[in-house]
Amino acid sequence: MKKLITILMAVLVPVLSARAQVSFGDAQKFDEGWKFMLIDNASAALPNFDDASWRSVTLPHDWSVEAIASPDLASCTGYLPGGIGWYRKHFTVTDKAARHYIYFEGVYNRSEVYLNGQYLGSRPSGFASFMYDMTPYLKEGENVIAVKADHSRYADCRWYTGSGIYRDVWIISAPEVHLAMWGTAYRLVSMTPAKASVDVDVEVEKNVPAGAKLEAVVSLIDASGKTVATRKTQIKDQSKGVTKLTVNLSVPNPHPWNLDDPYLYQLRTDLLMGGKRIDGSEVRAGLRTLEFDADHGFALNGKNTKIKGVCLHHDAGVLGAAVPYEVWYYRLAALKEIGVNGIRGSHNPHSPMLYDICDELGLLVMDEAFDEWEFPKKKWVSGWNVGEPAFFGTDDFFNEWGERDVTDMVRRDRNHASIFLWSIGNEVDYPNDPYSHPILEGMKINQPMADGYKPDAPPAERIGMIAKRLAARVRAVDTSRPVTGALAGVEMSNETEYPDVIDVVGYNYTENRYDSDHEKYPNRIIYGSETSSGINSWFAVRDREHIFGHFLWTGTDYLGESGRFPSRGMGTGLFDLGSFPKTSAMNRAAFWSEKPFTYMVTSVYVAPPAPGQPRQRGQGGRGMGFVAPAATWLMEPGQTAQVTCYTNAPQARLRLNGNIVGQLTAPDARQQAVSWTIPYAPGTLVAEGCDQDGNVVSSYTIRTNGLPAAIKASLVYPEVNADRGTALILVEIVDADGIPVKQADNEITCTVQGNARLLGMESGNNTDMTAHYDARERVYNGHLMAYVQTTGEAEPIRVNFSSPLLKAASVEFTPVKK
Repeated sequence: MKKLITILMAVLVPVLSARAQVSFGDAQKFDEGWKFMLIDNASAALPNFDDASWRSVTLPHDWSVEAIASPDLASCTGYLPGGIGWYRKHFTVTDKAARHYIYFEGVYNRSEVYLNGQYLGSRPSGFASFMYDMTPYLKEGENVIAVKADHSRYADCRWYTGSGIYRDVWIISAPEVHLAMWGTAYRLVSMTPAKASVDVDVEVEKNVPAGAKLEAVVSLIDASGKTVATRKTQIKDQSKGVTKLTVNLSVPNPHPWNLDDPYLYQLRTDLLMGGKRIDGSEVRAGLRTLEFDADHGFALNGKNTKIKGVCLHHDAGVLGAAVPYEVWYYRLAALKEIGVNGIRGSHNPHSPMLYDICDELGLLVMDEAFDEWEFPKKKWVSGWNVGEPAFFGTDDFFNEWGERDVTDMVRRDRNHASIFLWSIGNEVDYPNDPYSHPILEGMKINQPMADGYKPDAPPAERIGMIAKRLAARVRAVDTSRPVTGALAGVEMSNETEYPDVIDVVGYNYTENRYDSDHEKYPNRIIYGSETSSGINSWFAVRDREHIFGHFLWTGTDYLGESGRFPSRGMGTGLFDLGSFPKTSAMNRAAFWSEKPFTYMVTSVYVAPPAPGQPRQRGQGGRGMGFVAPAATWLMEPGQTAQVTCYTNAPQARLRLNGNIVGQLTAPDARQQAVSWTIPYAPGTLVAEGCDQDGNVVSSYTIRTNGLPAAIKASLVYPEVNADRGTALILVEIVDADGIPVKQADNEITCTVQGNARLLGMESGNNTDMTAHYDARERVYNGHLMAYVQTTGEAEPIRVNFSSPLLKAASVEFTPVKK
């Protein structure tokens, strides 16, 4: 784990603008200076409403994660509340632009927006991005924007969603004639080493007739700043309304975007009126080809590629759904480092920053629209699959908004080179939740389900009908990527149109049908859209040419879908809530990483108890065996230790205090692991991954630790953006020699000096139900991650960490203006 974090600490996090999101005008963040109150009062929409006593907040903001978890609340939300909240902001507009818009990346949920008491609109989906034109109701002097978020039906999702304006907000200034929101998009028509043909779609929104000749100049600029292709086109229709045109660019010697070299061009569009530039947009463009084949799987740029994917929800522990860019970057970079090359956005459109980062890092993304359609699924309230469920959801607005939501997802995200699949739904075919079919009588799936056919339930045939409509909406916007869906009840869906109306068919936990369905449906392209994290699910992909990949559940732990209280969320991740890797992540790296990799864990052997004596904690069902493994080397003298080394090297050996105690051994192909049983002795334990000649190509070291003596704090990234950048600070408990003490659980107190604020501290402990938003947190496995956000000034900041009886630590840094 330490080596992984060290690698990630050497990275400079890039800073991206919002221009690629809206594709027009001058977009500025609108996150500062908001007022907030948990209140259900329609008068809060009025401009003269008294909000003086309201709390000041900076967006993004998630009010649910600020609360204390309660066993009286629903397990699907992580035992955190919802409610109704209002946000208000007083502002003036000083520029001379003709039009002004407000753009919300996401508000959870059932939002209503008012400007100076005038209703701008509502958006029930908590995951959709949307924009309103403020121009008709803006006035000189002070204006008041008011936003209502109604999450009173708080158990309306199977996982934690957060509540409030949990993504960024932007104000956009533009002329009367400007490029349309999400209206500029590119499509790769063809590519050879010598030339690429790229079509660029441009939409121009004219709120008034154009007063002079209109032209669009489209240019492709390489990473060095050189323009490699450009074309000017006249827009002949100058009347009021929206005009669409397509411009073709010929790109010489194209540099492809791929997983190892995610090369990005800049696509610039300039809108000219009378020869003068009046608007423009810049989006990043990656040129790559996608090929899917029922027999041979998936090829990226003509190279056959297996997707080593993970599913991700949108929260980050203590931060809830309001996740800063740097935290997403760290999480995704950590997954990439262990060999992950695919991300599934489960089960909703994610923050735009996630796709930006995947473009930058070289990760393929499955962009997903829905978890349910016209009927609500079961929402567990007393623990996952425990007791009686609730049935809140999106059913009351899906028929009105569903097709628009999926259309907007594709329009917003289509310029991301990382996206290679559009998913119209996850497990909407879950048997008897709610759809049913006679074939279910006597059938089982590899997940919990209600037995048998339910004749009173909605017929499964409706799934195919809805899928056909949604897939058509996707293809109306983008045909360069296939449409997919993640099927839970494959056998039931095979009796409907559903698999036939999508291009690529995802199987959730249904590896047992990979071969039989390939034979029965030879033209069907199949992959594992969701699988267990057990290694057998990977073998089912690796050993079958026709299965192009899988997305295991999950990349990181997430809030919600909790077990019985106390439980913050689901613990199936390769990484925990603090993005600390688990042993399962290191094991997966031994299979997936293309870099030399070695890691090890140890466990102590516990002898069987004497007759009539109780078993000790950690013993197996027969009262004997090795306790749960950990990356520590601290036992009683003379105890028997099992050391397990995960490596992708041809062979490995073990040294203790410089002496070989485990001979060179090839790893077991089913686990990529070598195990040795040795007597414990304190000191330095080193696992060495070696080539065929015994030369060390990778290694991992563990040292015997003493008692907790001090706190060690380190900046994960050396540079922190002064403009509300977030510093990630790794906090560890160490002994007198500086060796990490992973057994420690000391409580840490954090104070911040300077222009910054503590967002929270996350240890990754899934059963810690105490407040996580204060300045105190217990370490777990000897560490935690602190998140400190700057407030705009490039002045020194000092972050202090203390704990009784331990030597304190501090981190000092000066944010950088970017």
